Amino acid sequence: MAAPRAPRAAGQTAVPMTGLNPEQCEAIETTEGPLLVLAGAGTGKTQVLTTRLANIIASGRAYPSQTLTVTFTNKAAREMRERALELIGPDGEGLRWLGTFHSISAQILRRHAELVGLKPSFTILDTDDQIRLCKQIIEAENIDPKRWTPRHLAALIDGWKNRALSPDKVPTEDAHNFADGKAISCYTLYQARLKILNACDFGDLLLHTITIFQNNTDVLADFHRKFRYILVDEYQDTNVAQYLWLRLLAKGTGNICCVGDDDQSIYGWRGAEVDNILRFESDFPGAKVIRLERNYRSTEPILAAASSVISYNRSRLGKTLFVGGDWAGDPDAEKVKVRGLWDGDAEARMVCDDIEAWAAKGRSYAECAILVRASWQMRQFEERLIMLGIPYQVIGGPRFFERAEIRDAMAYLRLIRSTDDDLAFERVVNQPKRGVGATTLQKLQQYARDDGRSLFTLVPMILQTDEVKGPAKRGLTRFIDQINHWRSQYANGLGHVELVQTILDESGYTDLLQKDRSPQAQTRLDNLKELVNAIDEFDSLEGFLSHVELVMDVSTQSVGEEVQILTLHGAKGLEWPLVFLPGWEEEVFPSRRSLDESGKKGLEEERRLAYVGLTRAREAARISFVANRQIFGRWQSVLPSRFIDELPPEHVDAQSDTGYNSVIDQDNGFQGDIEDLGARSDYSSPGWRRLKENASQPVSSPILEGKAVLLAAETGHSGFKLGQRVFHQKFGYGKVVDANGTKLSVAFEKAGIKKVISTFIKPV
Repeated sequence: MAAPRAPRAAGQTAVPMTGLNPEQCEAIETTEGPLLVLAGAGTGKTQVLTTRLANIIASGRAYPSQTLTVTFTNKAAREMRERALELIGPDGEGLRWLGTFHSISAQILRRHAELVGLKPSFTILDTDDQIRLCKQIIEAENIDPKRWTPRHLAALIDGWKNRALSPDKVPTEDAHNFADGKAISCYTLYQARLKILNACDFGDLLLHTITIFQNNTDVLADFHRKFRYILVDEYQDTNVAQYLWLRLLAKGTGNICCVGDDDQSIYGWRGAEVDNILRFESDFPGAKVIRLERNYRSTEPILAAASSVISYNRSRLGKTLFVGGDWAGDPDAEKVKVRGLWDGDAEARMVCDDIEAWAAKGRSYAECAILVRASWQMRQFEERLIMLGIPYQVIGGPRFFERAEIRDAMAYLRLIRSTDDDLAFERVVNQPKRGVGATTLQKLQQYARDDGRSLFTLVPMILQTDEVKGPAKRGLTRFIDQINHWRSQYANGLGHVELVQTILDESGYTDLLQKDRSPQAQTRLDNLKELVNAIDEFDSLEGFLSHVELVMDVSTQSVGEEVQILTLHGAKGLEWPLVFLPGWEEEVFPSRRSLDESGKKGLEEERRLAYVGLTRAREAARISFVANRQIFGRWQSVLPSRFIDELPPEHVDAQSDTGYNSVIDQDNGFQGDIEDLGARSDYSSPGWRRLKENASQPVSSPILEGKAVLLAAETGHSGFKLGQRVFHQKFGYGKVVDANGTKLSVAFEKAGIKKVISTFIKPV
């Protein structure tokens, strides 16, 4: 290949630099040597990366085919290609090495497939194919697939490949992560089977390419000559395999430019290593670091709040965002609103009232987003939006009652209500697996159509014949017996909440998800727990099922201008004028699971998630927390998130109905007492320290003494009167000081003021 034409002198650019700030220009003009561009949220990183690529080509430093530009999504790659072509015109048509890690690795691997025992025509397996292959391995090894699921094995293999570990490099202690010591042997069989099939999965695309580079210096040298400049987007999200892949390629010219933000590294749960960006300067000696801190998206209060929260992280390179766009010096910019409420229902009402007020000003519903930490939080907002007739869209997944696990649970409940519901029967007769395959089900459906009776009525008759045999017969018998048993329990007084819990447990559905170690399984379990919470709000099973059927009917209506509901992880890279951030409580956000699994590292990633959430807002950010959250079907008192105490008071407008007002009054902070969660957390914010100092003192609360009405309408009556003496199994004796429906505040003699549900106390 011919060498590129002589480049322009250093500091000269061949593309327009109009509208760029000095830091952006410096990042574009610094073409030689390793460069890290620390690009904060909303600082124009895509424009910098695109303009830098266009400048390298247009200035003659390299032909398009001599540049390697790596992104994380096909969408980002398309956008970058289009914007680069706009800047450099037809000269950019040779940008064939611009794409995702996997797409570029696939190109390299097809050229050198024989070096890892494959043919160039190899097949790339999708997730379903990968799980099906894992199932074959498990069956061949006589492993119990119910205890050790194919999805679990697939997740383990994917994790090892993210760490660039082939079977011979997996630590021996990892062998016990699956099937009592068979993890590595299963991985070895899996890889052997892939070679026989002339196939690889997505993890192999990088793993095989790394193996080729490490074992074939001539091939690596060829790519060193080919790629004169390497550009990487979202470097903070790289995993170990991607990091090694880049380091091997960058050893050529050393001209590598990585753009990223260590404060937005939020994908550690899927293998991303924030340390990759933190050690960039030590990995690439002589590297230059340029910080982009001028934010062109958000107002000053929003940026101040985000910067204040993230400053509490210790593992970061450090930068402070400031207003660099139209919001600079805006005296009318809305402060970040923080609201404390009684419970989730009150929180949902407040958020939806704010959305209605926003629309009443002539603004669009589509300008509003509700960002939750976990998908189970969506349910209350969805139901409230439906009740008010506000159109909405769940981004990144189905609506709550459309999720597969919720539909399965609902199908069981529909069968309890009516055994003639054939659609419900068909959905769950083999969910979890009972050996009733598609062929058997088709046969039963044909019998039912011919006979004119429901499946549930007809199947017991068929089971008395030889029409169905083997595992299918045993599975159908067990299924019919279980449905009859649950119907009998319900008819004899079993509560509808206990009914759904019993069904999920005795059917094996909960056990199936608990044994599935994938992140999706835990999310599905959380959604089922939220379903139990939803059922608990109704007096009967019939009332709940009727409600859901109406919800499903109404929720199909759309007008194209919808409120967006999504998780904080799904919100990265997006922005809206008005952003709601509900559920800022300990246990919810930061997530208890994240803290338990990763400790301080997990806490810092949770804090980065808070930073991402705040910086999605352009004009207004509104945070909320509650004093009582229904968790696992039980009401629990919860603490406000430590992140609330990390907000800057001068940029926050805070009000609380719950007695917690740390961000309002830094001297007094928490007033009153709520259930001690500190014994199992490392919570150490100023508000929490004040709570512990006053924990043994029954402190009066102006809110409680004023008997504030926290809910718009009561849903029930406790039967207890103010001042009445009561007893609680855990907290002992006390007096009722506030009553709101079935939710009471009780001043206990030893434990102080606690918020409890009336069913948990007894009159004395």
